[in-house]
Amino acid sequence: MTEISVLIIDDEPIARRRMARMLATIDGVIHAGEAGDVPQAIAQIAALSPDVLLLDIQMPGGSGFDVLEQMAPQTPLPIFVTAFDHHAIRAFECNAVDYLTKPVTPERLRQALGRAQAAIAARENRDTVEELRETVAALRKALREQSARPTQFWVKSRRETIRIPAEKVTRFQADGDYVQLHAEQGTFLYNESLAGLERRLPAEDFLRVSRSAIVRRDQVTRVKRGPLGVLHVVLRDESEVKVGRTYLRVVRDGLIQE
Repeated sequence: MTEISVLIIDDEPIARRRMARMLATIDGVIHAGEAGDVPQAIAQIAALSPDVLLLDIQMPGGSGFDVLEQMAPQTPLPIFVTAFDHHAIRAFECNAVDYLTKPVTPERLRQALGRAQAAIAARENRDTVEELRETVAALRKALREQSARPTQFWVKSRRETIRIPAEKVTRFQADGDYVQLHAEQGTFLYNESLAGLERRLPAEDFLRVSRSAIVRRDQVTRVKRGPLGVLHVVLRDESEVKVGRTYLRVVRDGLIQE
C-alpha cells in the first residue's frame, strides 16, 4: 500500500479536528497538517509538500479552486470536502480524486483516500517507467558515442597499411583536407579532417590547442611562453605545438589547471 500524506484545508476548526480523527484510523495515511484559509493553505503546501488535499470550497480569502490555481504545476491530488453538491462538475474538471459532501463518514473518507493511493501509485509507476526509458536512452547514446570513438588508426606507409593504437598518437596536425598523424612509429597522412577527428576523439584523452592542431593530453610535458606571450605545449618527443589565441583559455583550463 502506498503511504500518503494529507493536508486538511477547511476554515472550520471543528471540521478539521473531526477529519484529523478519522485520518488517524486509516492505514497508510499521514496527517501532514492543517490550514484555515487560502494564503495559509498555499504556504502549508509549499512547506509540507503533501500528496493529497482534503479541500473545502468556501473559505476566507478565496475558495478551494483558488488554492489549486495558485499551486505549482506539480500539485497534490485534491479531494473536495464541502457542504454543497453543486460544485462537483467544476471539481472534477480540476482533476479531483473524489468529491465528498459533509458530514463525511469514515467509510466514505477511506474510500476516497484509497482512490488517491491508487492514483499516486499509478503515477509513481509511470514516473519510474519514464525514468527507465530516459536511462536506457542515455546509455544507448553513450554506447553509440563510445563506439564512434577511434581506438586505432590505419594509415598507409609505402606499400603497407599500419595499425596505430590511439594511445600511441602524440598529435594531429591539419594538412588541407587531411591530417598529419604523429605517432611513435613516425608521421603519416590520415584521411579525415581535423574537425571530424575532434568530434570523434575522447575529450579526456585529446585536446585541441589551435585551429590546426590536436594533442594527446598525456603527451604534454610542459607549457612554455615564447616571444610576445605566445604559448607552446611541449610534448614528450620535444616537439612544440603553438597554442592559438582563441584556445588559450581551453589550454589553461584543460591542461594547466588539471
